[in-house]
Order: sequence, then C-alpha cells, then structure tokens
Amino acid sequence: MPALDDVRVLDLTRLLPGPFCTVMLADFGADVIKVEDTAGGDYMRWMPPLVDEYSAMFHPLNRNKRSLAIDLKNPLGREAFLRLAATADVVVESFRPGVMDRLGIGFGVLREANPRLVLCSISGYGQDGPFRARAGHDLGYAAVAGVLLLGGSAGDAPAMPGLQVGDLGGGALDAALAIMIALHHAARTGVGQHCDISMVDGLISWAGVHASQLFATGDPPTPGGGMLTGGYPCYRIYGCADGYLAVGALEPKFWREFVELLGLPELAGSGLADGEEGRQTIASVQAVLHMRTRAQWEEALSGHDVCVEPVLDIGETFEHPQVRSRGMRLDAGAGRPTAQTGFPIRLGETPAGYRRAAPRYGEHTEEVLTEAGYDAGELASLRAAGAIA
Repeated sequence: MPALDDVRVLDLTRLLPGPFCTVMLADFGADVIKVEDTAGGDYMRWMPPLVDEYSAMFHPLNRNKRSLAIDLKNPLGREAFLRLAATADVVVESFRPGVMDRLGIGFGVLREANPRLVLCSISGYGQDGPFRARAGHDLGYAAVAGVLLLGGSAGDAPAMPGLQVGDLGGGALDAALAIMIALHHAARTGVGQHCDISMVDGLISWAGVHASQLFATGDPPTPGGGMLTGGYPCYRIYGCADGYLAVGALEPKFWREFVELLGLPELAGSGLADGEEGRQTIASVQAVLHMRTRAQWEEALSGHDVCVEPVLDIGETFEHPQVRSRGMRLDAGAGRPTAQTGFPIRLGETPAGYRRAAPRYGEHTEEVLTEAGYDAGELASLRAAGAIA
C-alpha cells in the first residue's frame, strides 16, 4: 500500500518548483490533482523538445497526477474548487503573494471550507517583506542569497549554476518537508496551517556553513575561497588531458594517498594549505593531472580510497554502473512515453512507484468533479459557462 494513498493534493503550481514538490508526493501514492487554467494549462507542457505531444520535461515532473482544467476567475469554477478543497488535505500554490486572496480562495476561505487543510505557498521571497511581490527566477534568488559568488574565483564573473538550486532545493524540497510536518500536525490536532516557503530563505539556509565564517570573523568568504568552494588543494576541480576530475580528498588520509599516486608525496601535508603554498600545491597537482586523460586517471586511481571522481556529462551519468544499479533511469515503456529519472527516496516498506503517465491537459476534469458530487447536468452547465475546459 503506498504510504500517501490517503492524501489528496490540489496542485495549482506550474513549471518547476511546485510540480517537483508534488511529484514526490504523487510517487508515494498521493492523489495529486493538477489544477490548470482553461487557457492551455501549465506552460511546461509546451516547451520543446516534445514527446508524445507534451514537453519531455513535463512527463517526469507530472507523472502519477491527474489534470483538472478549471477557470478560478469564474464564480462557478471557484465554487467547484472550494468543493474540492473540502475533500482535500493539501493545496499547493506558487502565485505571487496576494493572488490567492484576489481569486477568493485564500487561506481564510480555504480554512472555512476545510479546517484541516494545509496550504503550502511557494514564492521567491516569501509572503511578507518588501520584496514579497517582486518577480524573479532561480538565478536571481541565488544572487540575492549570496550563493552565486561562493563558487568561481576572484576577479571572474560568477558561474551560472548547472541546476535550479533555488527552485528545487529552497523551493520544492522545503515545501515537501513543510507539507509532511503540517500533515502530521493536522493528524494530531485536526487543525491545518499555512506553510510559507521562500526560495531565497531556503538558499540562505543552505549557505549556513559559509555564513558561519561571516558570523565568526565579520568577513564574507571570497569567491572560490572557502574550504568547499575550491579554495584548498584537496577540494577542487582539476583539468586533465581531455576532461576534469573532482577531487574531494578533504581528510588527510585520502589526500596523502592521492598525491602519492601522483608521484608527489612531498605534498602530503599541503591539502589544506592556503596562500602561496596552496597556490603552488594546486599548480603542481594540476601539472601532473594534465599529463593523462580522464580515463587513464580513472584506471590509475581505481581501487584506491582517494575520493576522486570523473566529472561526467549527464549522458555518461545514466550509463554509470552505480546509477544503473540504483534504477535511477526509468526507460520508456510500461506506460512511459520517454525515459525518466527514477525515485531518489528509498523506503523499505512503502516504496515509490510509477502508476500513470503525466496527464493530458484536462484529462480528468469530469472524473474529479464527479467524485466531488457533480452530476452530468451540472458538468454541462460548468462547461457551458466556460468554468471548465
């Protein structure tokens, strides 16, 4: 029995943070109803490349969900949504602060319909403060949170993050955790609550290790100057003849074995060196690593505990033996129109599973509303009024 098969979620979100949050709940059995507008739905549906009519990105973010196309600006659509909210456990939204109230479905109204309901709001800057209504995207959130300047090196422009860390970490993961905490509280007390998730707040919390340097010394870490951002020889990215190696030999025993294998035993005590000694150590290691290809270094380091891995592209990742053994690629077939990433959370008794493909736009509108008590005549009236698509 799926762990969350008694949980119903009304998902008003689009694009990445909200759908990533709710797909984690859906993978564990929650009935996630993707509530889409009547003008085409989630923008993610239409972003190329397309597979089986919809975006390749849309499928893994929206598997195991149902789609309801409804106009929340239409009084009949609003009434239908509130009827659904009375049967739900969670509503997730990612509008700008204030939009839910303007639509007439803010937390006060939802609580009247269902006192146990959990509302989770995901936004860039949170529900209060001077930036609450400010538009933004992941890159801007990382910039405000100070995390963009942590990588790279002094004098260079900050590197573009390879992942949407604010969307996924500060937004989706924190939201999923908040929802589970609030559901636990509601189960004990019968009282729901409003979860206020700011992606900037989430990123700032992730930077706590680096912030500790600021709080202790009064000086922020310089770009690339922290222990875990490339400032020390033992923890940085090095180039080789045709690619890169990620060296994470923080502990002295790992660094010592690594430099001995490189033929540089005199550097055994320099893994955490800074200043001129650190720069010379980095240059010496880099010179040796440039002498061989990535594959040659993989072979030379194989079987040794040195905490060094090749920097793979995403295609190589899904061919990696560890990734394959963990089932982190779900191949096309068995109802999947395209290959997808697998399930990262492993539970021994109630594992995640793939039960249905991402829904077609409005595919379950009548099904969901029938479950809420609407009969055929009422559905026809909603459709005639433009309240549903």
